[in-house]
Amino acid sequence: MVIKDIQRFSDTRYKARAYICYLFSRNLPNHLPGVSLASIKSGFEKISREIENFDAFYVLDENGIQLENAISLNKKYEVGEGEDRSNKAYYYLAVREKRCVLSDPYPSSLNANLCVTASVPIYDDAGRLKFIACIDISLENILTMTDSGELENYFGKFLKAVYSLFCAALFMICAFLFWHGVKDFILTSIEYIDIEEIFSSTIILTLALAIFDLVKTIFEEEVIGKNHDENSVVYKTMVRFIGSIIIALAIEALMLVFKFAITAPENIINAIYLIGGVAVLMIALSVYLFSVKRQER
Repeated sequence: MVIKDIQRFSDTRYKARAYICYLFSRNLPNHLPGVSLASIKSGFEKISREIENFDAFYVLDENGIQLENAISLNKKYEVGEGEDRSNKAYYYLAVREKRCVLSDPYPSSLNANLCVTASVPIYDDAGRLKFIACIDISLENILTMTDSGELENYFGKFLKAVYSLFCAALFMICAFLFWHGVKDFILTSIEYIDIEEIFSSTIILTLALAIFDLVKTIFEEEVIGKNHDENSVVYKTMVRFIGSIIIALAIEALMLVFKFAITAPENIINAIYLIGGVAVLMIALSVYLFSVKRQER
């Protein structure tokens, strides 16, 4: 569950950051004369009407020292005055980036549950860093804030169900091809196995492997929700699938060459055409690999 929540946060992180930073910019004084701790706390009272389920709000000075105890709806969390938070990611990221930032999930020092911290540097009218305003929100609550509408949730579940059905159907085809590819070896004595049947089984098993790899990719990406690098996933799936097709066609072309050379030499031109098609596919795949590698550089 924790891993899935972190994955969900990764998917909605930019939406959460945009919303919280919008509230900060609208309610907290920044780049204004007379910026004070009192004015920041007054701005937070307005933010608390928008974000009700926060853990704590606190203000650091320019050196990362917490100025007062945190403001919280839970009295146990009203602590921290004088603590040095200069080694925290949400402090140095805000100072370095000079803008509102949202941290990665981490165990809260208040309750040991996963939380995230949004922080924004506060400057005076001369551009001098005066404060860093921070708000801690539990991972569960930040996900609730950024949760999509009910209709979108139902549509997402519907898409997962459809993808699951297609994956199941493709897997059944894959299993059928696998059985068809190995049954001759299982049910027939080895001395009665024809060489042509071996080539045919190899083609079938290669296609089964290509379909299985496609099923695995669809299931991981669309059903389970594993968020691999999109370009990397497309790249690997394309290479494997096209590679499997090239292998299958190359074996089929080799079979036809042997078959026509013995039984019908006049038809061997068809095998040559197939070999030419395989060569074109290999060239196209090579160009694709070259272009991807060049783009990565």
